[in-house]
Amino acid sequence: MESGSVTTPFGRRPMTFGMLASQTAARNIEPGQSIDKWKLYRALCEARPLLGVTDRALAILSALLSFYPKGEISEDNGLVVFPSNAQLSLRAHGMAEQTIRRHLASLIEAGLLIRKDSPNGKRYARKEQGGELREAFGFSLAPLLARAEEIERLAAEVVAERLHLQRLRERLTLCRRDVAKLIEMALEEGAAGDWSAIHLHFRNAVERLPRSASAEQVAATLDELELLREEIVNQLEMQVKTRNQGGNAQHTERHIQNSNSQYTSELEPSFETKQGARSDDRSAGRAEPIAQIHKDERKNEHVSRAHAASAANGGLKSFPLGLVLQACPEIAAYGPQGSVDTWRDLMGAAVVVRSMLGVSPSAYEEACEIMGPENAATVMACVLERAGHINSAGGYLRDLTRRAEKGEFAIGPMLMALARANSPIRGKTG
Repeated sequence: MESGSVTTPFGRRPMTFGMLASQTAARNIEPGQSIDKWKLYRALCEARPLLGVTDRALAILSALLSFYPKGEISEDNGLVVFPSNAQLSLRAHGMAEQTIRRHLASLIEAGLLIRKDSPNGKRYARKEQGGELREAFGFSLAPLLARAEEIERLAAEVVAERLHLQRLRERLTLCRRDVAKLIEMALEEGAAGDWSAIHLHFRNAVERLPRSASAEQVAATLDELELLREEIVNQLEMQVKTRNQGGNAQHTERHIQNSNSQYTSELEPSFETKQGARSDDRSAGRAEPIAQIHKDERKNEHVSRAHAASAANGGLKSFPLGLVLQACPEIAAYGPQGSVDTWRDLMGAAVVVRSMLGVSPSAYEEACEIMGPENAATVMACVLERAGHINSAGGYLRDLTRRAEKGEFAIGPMLMALARANSPIRGKTG
């Protein structure tokens, strides 16, 4: 400090060990030491969480620094500023004087300011005859100059921690996206495995993460999801290899059969008639099987048409009941006893919902015929979830049925979109 002695506060304000420690530290300013006041203020803003001061207190400190006449804080330029509370209020955007006093006290308690009170507690300065400042009473900025290196080091630590947390969040977001899309792909492609349990594990891991998570919490969740992603990838890669090997074997078998196709007529036994048989009997014998074949084709024509799309594109994939109920929770209220525990319960609830939404029996029967009863009930549950956005549930179901018959519709994306929409952690970290 300028005077080199201890100063005590005016009036009823008590002297504390913290004030004494701040004044002692302020005496350790190196000769000629100086620092840009706004550069130091930016470091203070960064280090605020570690210094234990509020943003409002820093706003008051900014107002105090604006009264410092020079751009750099140094002993040669003086270290005391002495604005009145009214002047501080004007530069602190009209902050109330009582609030200003409270935040000034917090800055002093944090060891960033020293109160240098006059005999009557007023803030003023005495000048020499030549206009030079002889002594000033107000707030000393000496602790800022003495702790400049410490403040910059704390600011660097806060910045590094923030960048570390940001990188962890980026990695967590990418990992969450990978796991979600891999599970969605596995369900859509009908990959072997308990994907409903895997999806539940994934959601539980994400839901445990608080909205304002620390770096340690984000790192722990990231480790868990990265392990889950590795397990999913390994499981899917094994199935891909198995499918490729099966596909190569089938390709080889087809190649062998095709290479021998030119000898088919030689290997097939030719039709021979018994000696003495009449030619018209032979003709009748050939015509009767042909007529029977045509009769069977006409009899099964309706079934063949219904399964034509399924035969062409492999049919719609079914999904675990648990995933359907997670994506479409409203359907449970329409099941027996107000709950859905089995596929039979879900199909019964779908019939109730069909009637409630005005879907005709023929439209729902056609959906069951083309998609299958379980998938039709799943689609009905999805329609119920989006009922507020659909003008005609019956027309919407018929359109989905036609698209499914052509192989242009898949339940998976619609189901996973609803599962994400109904997740309690929608919009969280990632």
